[in-house]
Amino acid sequence: MSQNPDTPAFMGTEMASNQTISHHPHRTHWQPQSISEPSFYYFAYGSCMCPVDLKRTFGENTHQYVVGIGILEGYRLGFYRRSLRRNCGALDVVKDCNAKVEGVLYRLPWRFSEDLDEREEVPRNGYRRELVTIESQGKVYRDVRTYVVIDKLPQELAPNDWYLNVVLRGAITCGLSEEYCWNLFNHMYGLQLQQKSLISKSA
Repeated sequence: MSQNPDTPAFMGTEMASNQTISHHPHRTHWQPQSISEPSFYYFAYGSCMCPVDLKRTFGENTHQYVVGIGILEGYRLGFYRRSLRRNCGALDVVKDCNAKVEGVLYRLPWRFSEDLDEREEVPRNGYRRELVTIESQGKVYRDVRTYVVIDKLPQELAPNDWYLNVVLRGAITCGLSEEYCWNLFNHMYGLQLQQKSLISKSA
């Protein structure tokens, strides 16, 4: 029998006080704080990878809630959502047994849950919650919340420069692999070039 993701059974109970993140050789280690209040694990793969940008949503620093780099197996990235706020393509994950997605695993206080849903346009049927399994630092985390687009575009839509920059900043800041960061940049920049070409041809 399925359970409602809002129920306490889906709230994280594992303490992160003994975890230290050191994935990027040129930056200081993440040192996640212990959370005594109810919490949940969240996998970010787009703009929410950037703790500075995520701070805008919650009104407080989110660096201390970073668990580490997360790997989502069996999915790939795609820009299949037009962001209502930014009027450009926004990231989505779609199932693909031959792919994987790198991102950032957070352990967030449960009081952030509603604001995160609002950011992901859940009340407007933009994204929906999906529970996934994430591997991080040799550990497996189950029932991790992420968000997927409900009504996907038939083809990818390019991000604007702001979205491209904030996604890359989060990926680099949190130490995603160099190869993944380059592939992510090339994918986003390629979509922008395609869009500019189509606009120039129709002008």
